[in-house]
Amino acid sequence: MTRIIIFALSTLIFIYLSHRALLNPRSHGFYRFFVFEIILILLLLNQHHWFSEPFSSIHIISWLFLGFSIYLVIQALIVLRQCGGHGEREDMPENFSFENTVNIVETGSYRYIRHPMYGSLLFLAWGTFLKHVTILNCGMVITATILLIAVSKVEENENIAYFGQPYIDYMRRTNMFIPQFFSALLHKTCKEKQENKGNVQLNGFITKTRHLLTACLL
Repeated sequence: MTRIIIFALSTLIFIYLSHRALLNPRSHGFYRFFVFEIILILLLLNQHHWFSEPFSSIHIISWLFLGFSIYLVIQALIVLRQCGGHGEREDMPENFSFENTVNIVETGSYRYIRHPMYGSLLFLAWGTFLKHVTILNCGMVITATILLIAVSKVEENENIAYFGQPYIDYMRRTNMFIPQFFSALLHKTCKEKQENKGNVQLNGFITKTRHLLTACLL
């Protein structure tokens, strides 16, 4: 009962914060609302498992993800406030005030990734998922990941319309959620595993996984 009440109250808050975006399916905030909802459900479903075997390997990875999630959002907010500037976006009334920057921010985490705040939500979702791995939770975290990609793609189109070519150049220098040096490490690790394994099906799975991560997250 308590979880239902928390879910209902939190949903009302999300609706209040996102009410303009929910009226415009072409805005990035429309998809972000559903990311919030899915992560909220994951948090509530897994609350009893947060501190069960907290020092097991999977929980340690989960804590690292959650800690990195907190770092990303705090650092991104500070950098945006210091370097982003502020301007009215009459074309995007759905935006939160802090989103209406007039400069392309390329310091801090923005030097390596374009969406550290969405990256924060990504790590929050996966960190919460790892607290209790089930088929249901797996489906939800994958859905949240897909929606975060959609949010980012829509926002990038908005930024291209506003900033023009400089933002396109910025996109070429950065990845979406994961820095390029991690991307290179991922490719190297997958390639080594593929070379060390003779199983054709496993090699095919590794290749598809690498391509999916490259296309969607990097």
